[in-house]
Amino acid sequence: MANTWWELQIFCEPDLEDTIFWRLANFGCRGTASEKKGNHSLVRAYLPIFQAQLLDLAALSLWLRQDALCVGVPEPTMHWQLIDEQDWASSWKQYWQPQDIGDRFLINPAWYPVPENSDRLIIRLDPGMAFGTGNHATTQLCLESLEMRLLEPPSSLPKQEEQQEAAVIADIGCGSGILSIGALLLGAKQAYAVDTDPLAVQSTQENCLLNGIAPERLLVAPGSVDALAKMLSEPVDGIVCNILADVIIELVPQMSAIAKPSTWGIFSGILVEQSKAVADVLEKHGWIVAALWKRKEWCCLNVRRS
Repeated sequence: MANTWWELQIFCEPDLEDTIFWRLANFGCRGTASEKKGNHSLVRAYLPIFQAQLLDLAALSLWLRQDALCVGVPEPTMHWQLIDEQDWASSWKQYWQPQDIGDRFLINPAWYPVPENSDRLIIRLDPGMAFGTGNHATTQLCLESLEMRLLEPPSSLPKQEEQQEAAVIADIGCGSGILSIGALLLGAKQAYAVDTDPLAVQSTQENCLLNGIAPERLLVAPGSVDALAKMLSEPVDGIVCNILADVIIELVPQMSAIAKPSTWGIFSGILVEQSKAVADVLEKHGWIVAALWKRKEWCCLNVRRS
């Protein structure tokens, strides 16, 4: 069958955009992107035809309308169509533009030329079907948190630089590899990345090469915390985890196996109303929440071992 992908188009208020991205990710959509249409946003998303029936799409449309009612904004409108296999992967890319994040990063889609005079750390990215373009608030919060943890010191402070370069990072649910790559560009020595989605593992490997990072500096494997524990010869200095609150809660008890007394963590993919539940589990297992950063309805927990 030539037409094998659903293309979803959702016209919404900008304030609803992050919630829509979260819904789409849970629904199994891939290659999500958005563009501005006047004072509104047009969100596009793609998923295989076998993954959803028409009734499923109708249910998704209803959930999105209910979400809008809960936050008090006008209801979005959602349309869908079938597109050819060879068209879906490139359809969303024309709407994804280079984007500054935080004080240091520039996310540069792989099909755009690299700016010649930028003083930012440039992450070249082709996420393919993996999550992590930098558009979502949770990814931005994680990158900004990494900036705070791994700021490059002035050249006049070589001892600090040596300490920073010794940082070893674990990336749980790596998606496109954007957080691992960001950490390495900031000066981390090594990143170990895992994801339960084989397409994410492939995407991370490809983006590692795209950014000129030696493969031995970013080791990626399928799986979760248990896979990380087998990859590591010793605990890591930092953990980044941008997935979903319920998955984080499930994985926290296992993280002690890859943490040392001084390990810090950056946890996101958490709705603000879910933050207490996540924080409670973290504190129960020996972590202290040092800071909570919010962006719209999403938050990022910056934590350290107690």
